[in-house]
Amino acid sequence: MIIPALTHRQQIAFWAGVLAFVALSAWAVLKYVSPSPPRSLVMSTGTPDGAYHQFALRYQQLLKVQGVTLELRPSSGAVENLQRLNVGTADVGLVQGGLGFLALDAQPDADGTPLRSLATVFYEPVWIFSHTLDLSRGLGALAGRKVAIGVPGSGNARLALDLLAVYGVVDAQGRPAAGTTLAETGGMDAARQLQARALDAVILVAAPQAAAVRLLLNDGAIRLASLDHVDGLARRFPYFQPVSLKRGSVDPRRDLPSRDIALLATTANLVVRDDLHPALAYLLLDAAHQTHRQPGLLSRPDDFPSPRATDFPLSDEADRYFKTGRPFLQRYLPFWAANFVQRLVLLLVPLIAVLVPLFKILPPLLTWKQKNRLFRRYGELKFLEKDLAARTLTAAERQAAHARLDRIEHEAGSAKFPLDFADRVYTLRQHVDYVRGQLDKQGTP
Repeated sequence: MIIPALTHRQQIAFWAGVLAFVALSAWAVLKYVSPSPPRSLVMSTGTPDGAYHQFALRYQQLLKVQGVTLELRPSSGAVENLQRLNVGTADVGLVQGGLGFLALDAQPDADGTPLRSLATVFYEPVWIFSHTLDLSRGLGALAGRKVAIGVPGSGNARLALDLLAVYGVVDAQGRPAAGTTLAETGGMDAARQLQARALDAVILVAAPQAAAVRLLLNDGAIRLASLDHVDGLARRFPYFQPVSLKRGSVDPRRDLPSRDIALLATTANLVVRDDLHPALAYLLLDAAHQTHRQPGLLSRPDDFPSPRATDFPLSDEADRYFKTGRPFLQRYLPFWAANFVQRLVLLLVPLIAVLVPLFKILPPLLTWKQKNRLFRRYGELKFLEKDLAARTLTAAERQAAHARLDRIEHEAGSAKFPLDFADRVYTLRQHVDYVRGQLDKQGTP
């Protein structure tokens, strides 16, 4: 199909409209449909000597390689991490299993919280260390003792109080039994106090990599409790699961531990806000995979990260990641290059979808417009011919009619019509000559 030629002014108007449409569409797509990911994130971690912070340092290194800055903000632990995430002062954080909705006083549904889990990333066992106490049959033996349960408001303290309440060491309100002292300390401070015998026992909820756990596990004078009730307690508290620390796994040379130890464990959640850019969610998942996929004292290779047993609804990006892996472009291109190509595709696809039909509609529309211009002139000519046939014009009317014919002829000759309109233009000019001849006959005496 031949596209009708446009006047210079029409061409300018047309291409200005197309460019304005493309620019507006590009702005809308890049701002609302596929905005560029931010170049920095805030992660709420934990105490500087804890496992959360150490894992966060690894994340920071991996994201830096991809050109993303991860700002680390130490905290008192999982509860403070959740509070920061919930109010938006942090974008990502590690959260102790079992705390999620309890810590936020939220309802366990996807609409009740702005938070999403990317994965569970490692076990956090409940380590109960003492010097000589036999706690295998329960924690009742801690009554009348001085026990460290963690800093106030921490996830460690919440879970420690839950377990102590089951055995009557504290009441339902967390008040200790007569003669029992609850030391509100944790981490390395609690570990050193136990070594100095300033404490009778320490309850730590932490990853095996935590400095305090490593210190006490390698101290041959410290005893790690193996609970007989782990299966029953895991039924009572669904966020717990039984795990086993195998004999000799800490130090085979010294036979540490000297037997299999039955432990309760939660799983730490990698939690983000639901407005986190999808590209950064995939980047965090990849960092979690590189950080936590190695075997540990309690896990096998590739046990973590895992989509199972998350406290919060699994994010859409995490669901796709665990089903199909990283997005196609991120497998073969650097992070920012992959994001640029993806945004470019998202920009071009809708534009092509709009522009292709537009260019299909435009030629018929312009053809109709050109036909309409010719038909209007034919209409003027026909009206004048009928007027001539019906009456005799005065001299002034004949002069005006000549002017109209001259105008029609000039417009037909000067207007740019497509080649397939040439025969119609010539026919129009012949008809103009015919009407002019009729008009001249009326003026001849």
